[in-house]
Amino acid sequence: MAAQQLFWAKGYQATSTRELTQTMGLTQPSLYNAFGDKRSLFLRSLDDYLDRTMRARIQRHESSLPPGRALVAYIAESISLSLADPQHRGCMLINVALEASEDDPEFKALIATELGHLRAFFERCIRAGIASGEVVTALAPEEASAQLLASHCGMRVLARVMPDGVLLRATLSPALAMLGLTLPDS
Repeated sequence: MAAQQLFWAKGYQATSTRELTQTMGLTQPSLYNAFGDKRSLFLRSLDDYLDRTMRARIQRHESSLPPGRALVAYIAESISLSLADPQHRGCMLINVALEASEDDPEFKALIATELGHLRAFFERCIRAGIASGEVVTALAPEEASAQLLASHCGMRVLARVMPDGVLLRATLSPALAMLGLTLPDS
């Protein structure tokens, strides 16, 4: 989706309706008739992005791998995707989180919900990994998942401005190590 690519590269605030109409090959009235407004188009773009990226990856890893390996695979794939993007756009959800303001509590709540889904995936894997003996940690699963989420979000921010594989791996290796897990060699 052309609008999604524009929002992902520039962010919600910096993307103008004029740029959207030019990129999508629509007139302004056509854009409004088809999508309602810029916000509706953005939310639709973000939802599609999340379906094809984060949500699909969570489902794929959680349904096909043991819990510890699912965590490591998700993290390793996040690093690989960050490094493979020649535009260094980072994660669209994290980018939007950085734009969120107090003026839009509904928007902030949406972002928090989506980040909560990622944290819940981490926590489910940690709990299941502890039960199976694959994960070992002194932290409570909710604390460990919060730490992993913070490290993951930080890595995605760094990927935009410092896309260095060694650095990105170093941001997440300690969070995995606290679970007795390691990233595969790059």
